[in-house]
Amino acid sequence: MRICGIGVPMLFFVLRILLARDGTDIEVKGLFGKIYRFLVASPPRLLVIGFALIILIGAQLLSLPEASATGQPTRWIDALFTATSATCVTGLVVVDTGTYYSSFGQIVILLLIQIGGLGFMTMATLFAVFLKRRISLKERLVLQEALNQSSIEGIVRLVRKVVGYSLVIELAGAVCFTVRFLFDMSPGRAVYYGIFHSVSFFNNAGFDIMGNYRSLMSYVGDPWVNLTAALLIILGGLGFVVLADLADYRNKRKLSLHSKVVLSMSGLLIFAGAVVILVFEYSNPLTMGPLPLGQKLLAAFFQSVSPRTAGVNTLDVGSLRQATQFIIIVLMFIGASPGSTGGGIKTTTFAALIGAVNTMIRGKEDVVLFRYRLAQERVYKALTVTMFALALVMVATMILSTTEDHFFLMILFEVTSAFGTVGLTMGLTTDLSLAGKIIIIIMMFIGRLGPLTLSYAIAPKPGRALYRNAEGKIIIG
Repeated sequence: MRICGIGVPMLFFVLRILLARDGTDIEVKGLFGKIYRFLVASPPRLLVIGFALIILIGAQLLSLPEASATGQPTRWIDALFTATSATCVTGLVVVDTGTYYSSFGQIVILLLIQIGGLGFMTMATLFAVFLKRRISLKERLVLQEALNQSSIEGIVRLVRKVVGYSLVIELAGAVCFTVRFLFDMSPGRAVYYGIFHSVSFFNNAGFDIMGNYRSLMSYVGDPWVNLTAALLIILGGLGFVVLADLADYRNKRKLSLHSKVVLSMSGLLIFAGAVVILVFEYSNPLTMGPLPLGQKLLAAFFQSVSPRTAGVNTLDVGSLRQATQFIIIVLMFIGASPGSTGGGIKTTTFAALIGAVNTMIRGKEDVVLFRYRLAQERVYKALTVTMFALALVMVATMILSTTEDHFFLMILFEVTSAFGTVGLTMGLTTDLSLAGKIIIIIMMFIGRLGPLTLSYAIAPKPGRALYRNAEGKIIIG
């Protein structure tokens, strides 16, 4: 097998960066030297360029003839789209993963999902720990940015927990899936399907290899598959900090404010979403109508879990009523929790906004959650993230409305799914034009990294303010 083009130079360059001791023990000259110095200038920039390089390497591998089931090379734009979707753990596909790609192509996608879900810096740190290499301050700062932590204290210890929890949960999920799939397929295929779907669902990627774009629709009434997949999605979407907090609960006997907000908001969104979906789809003959009551409840629960950036479906999304599709758009926009494998504006951001509204209505000054006051900076950040996200979704939707010949709700659904790194689609993905594919690729990339991380990587570092302007007043509302 031959990896041609820019694949080898990029792979070599990435390895040089990841294996460098602190950025000073490698000699970089010429073009590589300039790129390296630009890359390490700030942690957000390192994350952005690092993810971009991983995507380009993945696209190069997926474009090889060996990656397709027919032995024909894949168009570059389709390979790039799939690599971006896998690395950004989204799940939107322009070709069917189960039938189009060979075993080699599917394994490449699986590796991209794992690297993208845990983060390439997490994987690099894991290798560094195995090699007993010191983790430099700059690398700790990048890990802090990648894991969305407030400080670098205990960051390497957290990385070990992240990898440990991921492997244990994915292994347990793979065993559960394999046991069930043994009734439908050969043992070897059952094991392979179990591993692939466990890794995909825990990382909230939404890729499946069931074939013909059907996802888990053939298992709509199967509680074993539904509950296993839902549990993997929920655990992956809670965030590794929350998982660590839950694992230490027996010793500490208390949860952090962050964990309380994440758990309560996640539970509320799943419950509320399931109720709304059940109400609107209960009599829909194209979705839940023919199902018995037990299966309707299971399907409503699963479809409420899936928009939390997982992108797996047991019901035909295109056949859902418009009211259901709209509530799924809202759930996709909110997304998962910070430090998780999911996207969206995050549950804590939504909780901070709800708290701010409640504070204003009650005439209070401080936003209080679980008897803790939120710093004003946190509320401002929540508002900034939300407005940033709304602006991105609006702009992308307007552009696609001119490039794609489809109705508005379908386009809004696709854009929100890409930004939230969800992967659910009403059928637009396979019909996207070249311009549409590029827009969705950009939205998936921004959604995985976060709009603030991208803006910090591009914008110059702000200087220190030497004065404050005089206070002014405007009329609001």
